[in-house]
Amino acid sequence: MKKVITYGTFDLFHQGHYNLLKRAKELGDWLIVGVTTDNFDLARGKMNTCDNMMDRIEAVRNTGLADQIIIEEYKGQKIDDIQKYGVDIFAIGSDWTGYFDYLKEYCQVVYLPRTEGISSTILREGRPAISLGIIGTGDIAGRFVPESKFVNSIPITAAYDPASEVCAGFCRKFEIPMAAGSLDELYQNCSAVYIASTPSTHYEYAKSALEAGKHVLCESPFVFKRSEAEALYEIAESKNLVLMVALKTAYCPAFGHLVTLLKSGAIGEVVEVSASIGGQMNEQACFPLLPIFKLLGTEYRDLNFYTKIENGIDIYTKALFRYDSAVALFQLGLGAKSEGNLVISGTKGYAYIPAPWWKTDYYEIRYEDPDQNKKYFYPFAGEGLRYEIKEFVSAILADGHSYSKIAKKENLAMAQVQEAYLKGTHLFKL
Repeated sequence: MKKVITYGTFDLFHQGHYNLLKRAKELGDWLIVGVTTDNFDLARGKMNTCDNMMDRIEAVRNTGLADQIIIEEYKGQKIDDIQKYGVDIFAIGSDWTGYFDYLKEYCQVVYLPRTEGISSTILREGRPAISLGIIGTGDIAGRFVPESKFVNSIPITAAYDPASEVCAGFCRKFEIPMAAGSLDELYQNCSAVYIASTPSTHYEYAKSALEAGKHVLCESPFVFKRSEAEALYEIAESKNLVLMVALKTAYCPAFGHLVTLLKSGAIGEVVEVSASIGGQMNEQACFPLLPIFKLLGTEYRDLNFYTKIENGIDIYTKALFRYDSAVALFQLGLGAKSEGNLVISGTKGYAYIPAPWWKTDYYEIRYEDPDQNKKYFYPFAGEGLRYEIKEFVSAILADGHSYSKIAKKENLAMAQVQEAYLKGTHLFKL
């Protein structure tokens, strides 16, 4: 039996994909098709996939041409697969001519003619663009604009800031076509809004944008009152609009894998989540709250704050949550230094994520027997903002059928924690 193997992302499956698989099938008796994972594509800088992995696998299966479908997850896997499955021929599109010649040591390499005039790139470019307006032109917005260039279908068309001269300079620097003189002018020139203003203004800006019929990506922290978060979700849901919080850790490939790994019982039952980070409650608390709520849920029994205030500024705060069968704590501060790690303890082992854990690209699972310890490495490209931008675009194009990396109940719970701190509920001053 002559075995043939080919690989691809197979995004927005089209006639060119079908033709390639058909030609590959004709080369032998058994066709193995490797479908690349989203994270492998991200590691290669490919941020523009539109279809999720299961849809891409199903599209390949529906052709009836693949005798076997496998998942491509890492660089160098092609050599492993060729040897593992006893492959005779490696086939790939002619746009890769010469690139895979190194595989000739292991099997025959065939470059197949591609179908002219059609490609996933062409189809993506033909999809409607999501014109984006930015509210707030500070430091985070300055990092956001370059990151958006890595994601297809989201040109930035306008920006608004009450400081008009600052806004004009921002638009000149980043070559944004319009420095809007008002929110109405901004809304007239975009279909979605990224809110990067000071946190205290997030609620009013998000409400205004949603009422104007715009999808909203709001920088973290979201809002400081649960009632405000509930009101914004109510507007978004009534208008079938995407409302997403830009908490970049939630969209990192490594963080997502960490959560699913621990949820599957890799360290047994989670009994403690402990996180440290620099900053103030009203700026950075959402970061440690994310792993706490992801792993332990939002239904905690009680919460106490311990804070040190100087000149009206919280220079150190520790929060302690009590759950039915676990505890969680985080500490943050400007005037107190500690190692900014995330440690998640379980009944069988623990997860260690070193600083800066909020830019998760590496973590360890540790056990009593050190021979069982495992290290995990994942891509973290650029500032990490491109991951959340891609999710925002995908959610809009999915027309309500997308999965949110930060659940509504988690955003509501984060706002509730912030509100409790600001009200001084169970707050003890040091």
